[in-house]
Amino acid sequence: MNSTSPYSAPSAPRAHVLIPQIAPWIRRRPLALVAFMVLLLAIAVGAFIETRSASAVRYVTAPVVRTDLTQTVTASGTVNPQNTILVGTQVSGTISEIYVDYNSKVHTGEVLARIDPSTFEATLAQAQGNLAQLQAQAQAASQSITGTNFSASAASAAAASARANLAKSQAVLSLAQITLDRDRALLAQGFLAKSQFDTDSEAVTAAAQAVRGAQSDYAQSVALSGQQSSNAVGSTSTAAAAQAAVQAAQATVTEDRLNLERTVITSPVTGTVVARNVSVGQTVAASFQTPTLFTIAQDLKKMEVDIAVGEPDIGNMRSGNAVDFSVLAYPNNTFHGIVSQVRVNPTTISNVVTYTVVVLVNNEKNLLLPGMTANANIHVAHVGNALVVPVGALTYRPARASGPRQPRPTNSGTTTTASSNTAAVSPWGATAGGSAGAIVGGTRGVLFVLRGGKPHAVPVRVDLVNGMLAAVTPMRGTLDTNDLVVTADSAPHPQRSAGASPPPGLGRMIR
Repeated sequence: MNSTSPYSAPSAPRAHVLIPQIAPWIRRRPLALVAFMVLLLAIAVGAFIETRSASAVRYVTAPVVRTDLTQTVTASGTVNPQNTILVGTQVSGTISEIYVDYNSKVHTGEVLARIDPSTFEATLAQAQGNLAQLQAQAQAASQSITGTNFSASAASAAAASARANLAKSQAVLSLAQITLDRDRALLAQGFLAKSQFDTDSEAVTAAAQAVRGAQSDYAQSVALSGQQSSNAVGSTSTAAAAQAAVQAAQATVTEDRLNLERTVITSPVTGTVVARNVSVGQTVAASFQTPTLFTIAQDLKKMEVDIAVGEPDIGNMRSGNAVDFSVLAYPNNTFHGIVSQVRVNPTTISNVVTYTVVVLVNNEKNLLLPGMTANANIHVAHVGNALVVPVGALTYRPARASGPRQPRPTNSGTTTTASSNTAAVSPWGATAGGSAGAIVGGTRGVLFVLRGGKPHAVPVRVDLVNGMLAAVTPMRGTLDTNDLVVTADSAPHPQRSAGASPPPGLGRMIR
């Protein structure tokens, strides 16, 4: 079945069919024939003019502007207080009283809440009783040391006396023996009576018996002294152990007293309560992790914005960069801050790596609240009084050009030659709207300036790119604010990238 496209022109009637049909009508109406011929002539002239107009290349241009240009990185983050303190508890128990609520102004040392102290009071009383008992035992052990030390001293004195008595007895025995030996010689010579010799012998025997008795007494006194010394050492050890037990009990009392004091939750800083996580009657357990009872912002006039910056942009972040941002609560207000820190700790979510950039903000008017979402523009680079053109002008290339093949500029500053089999290649090595590479600061490119109705190439260095605008410096030739750069044309192109068109309001069509 045949079908006709709604966009195709109907086929013309055959001449041998139309002439016999309209000949009688022409003979009857000669003026209509004249009007018909004029209409055909007007149609032919219009078609000719349209064909000429369609064959002429029209250029979309944009003016070169001298102005300041700032490169920005757009990211989002969260508004937070610069210093936030989480107030928790080191003891477990039931919340018995709460004295503050959300938005309460608190000062250092102010009581925020209390935990039921009954259990801690009983534990402290038990520890104090145990301490008193151990202190009494330590005192008794100390007194025992005094008695055993006295007994040991007495035993030691008795041993010394027995030693002296033994020495004396030995000296008497020695003297008696010397006397007996001398009298024996006198008796043999007849100068001494036999009775005197017998008396001397009895004296030696008595002295020997006295020495044996002194030796026995000395041995007993030494044994008694050793026993008393051992008792004294034992008493000292017992007293030392009792004293150590007292110190341990004192430590337990101190710990229980601290636990009792910790049932009173106080504010460590002066600030504003931004969160209250407990209620009266709620049980908190601090066995494994300290529970957070309150969150206090130290100063809400000093805020920070924690911005998540993506991996491609983090290399441009520096401390001191200016930041402009807005929040949903005040869409017509622009807030300003300064980058304080670029944290090197990455965050990876769904294989997307971001880094936290901390921006310090002055919040004197108290407009910014914790948790607000900030849409920020971070100023990473700036050029002043620069020649600014649309980025589309750097990606534009003419579709057709006469003359020999020329090398094309690349982003690295080197040149390459287009292959001979490239379709619709211009002298600049790329099709219209095509780009030799990414347009970024520090690269090189070519602008086409419309002069005398024709585009002329001007090699430039790209100094800075911000969105759809780029600051450039001409490397050869001239470029001024009176020039118009070409961003697109009406010529047919085998390929045309979406980036060839200029942004709205920057370009105009020139035939």
